[in-house]
Amino acid sequence: MAKSESELVSNRRARHNYEILETYEAGIVLLGTEIKSLRNHGGTLQDAFVLIHKGEAWLKNASIAPYSFGGAFNHEERRDRKLLLHKREILKLKKVVEQKGLTIIPLGMYLRKGFVKVKIAVGRGKRQHDKRSSIKDREQQRDIERALKG
Repeated sequence: MAKSESELVSNRRARHNYEILETYEAGIVLLGTEIKSLRNHGGTLQDAFVLIHKGEAWLKNASIAPYSFGGAFNHEERRDRKLLLHKREILKLKKVVEQKGLTIIPLGMYLRKGFVKVKIAVGRGKRQHDKRSSIKDREQQRDIERALKG
């Protein structure tokens, strides 16, 4: 990430559970208390997913903790949030998701020039043996790096 970007929330389990095929950057419509809560790292994308409905992309089931100083103006924690994408990107994502076994998952949220952006990806769910093989490959790579270092 560049100097003007700082990661607020990441979905580390997404790369473990899904094979990432394509990534996109999307803006997101947030309330003021949601921005303040995210700046305090008060969010999670663990069970979140993206849904295309009536030509719009929606981030579902993402949790942004209530802002501690929000008072009466606080937001609902797990509300649906609209993602801002170009129309051609939304149509492309809709076509891709209609294929069997593909889904859109959020990978992370970060600040870019004062605006919150969401990194979303098209992914295919991994089976248990795929997860095991990716862990095995990662451990072998670490062993090789250790051997070269030592």
